[in-house]
Amino acid sequence: MEAEPERWKRAAAERALALVGDGMLLGLGTGSTAHHFITGLRDLTARGFHLRGLATSLASAELAREAGVKMLPVEAPLSRSLDLAVDGADEIAPDLSLVKGRGGAMFREKLVALNTERFVVIADASKLVDRLGRGVVPVEVAPFLWPQTARRLEALGASWLLRGGTEQPYLTDNGNLILDLSFAGGLKQPEQTAALLKSVPGVIEHGLFCGLTQAAIVAGPGGLQILGSLA
Repeated sequence: MEAEPERWKRAAAERALALVGDGMLLGLGTGSTAHHFITGLRDLTARGFHLRGLATSLASAELAREAGVKMLPVEAPLSRSLDLAVDGADEIAPDLSLVKGRGGAMFREKLVALNTERFVVIADASKLVDRLGRGVVPVEVAPFLWPQTARRLEALGASWLLRGGTEQPYLTDNGNLILDLSFAGGLKQPEQTAALLKSVPGVIEHGLFCGLTQAAIVAGPGGLQILGSLA
């Protein structure tokens, strides 16, 4: 029997599938909730939908190919914006700001979110927070002199852990490292923190997504709720 959180994730993904139209160019996220959305595309392609996609990770790209989606090469220039991008989130604030990246793909996820007509988040209700930064904020950093980068981030008031540890560190699809930052009490000013993180030499990208989300589809014990606008 499927656990409740997985049922909720699947319900949110199924609602997002209703937004997909024939001929769309899709941005495809990474993680357990995005997995439900991508596998659900198989039913649409089986019905004759012609879909193209740009995936935020190698794993999502392979999953989408299996679902019958024609994938764009990651190095190919986009001739136009994506029609729709659907992804999960680790934290969702009331203003639809997000923390993403615990799946390790926030660099590509942010580029997709910046290059789509509609960026829609799907999640279970446990991801709703009153303030971002209650959990870790992932930051992708270059491997070269990464301890110095970590010290600069620490100077901003964060404690950090190297994902995977020093003996076998986690590597992103871009070949970089991830530092998981913790901020005591969460983030009072996420946009300011986002700008500070991006200004640190050695930082490739961070998991704070501010002002990028048009809507969130959230499923929980009370059913589905739509935050923002799906139009």
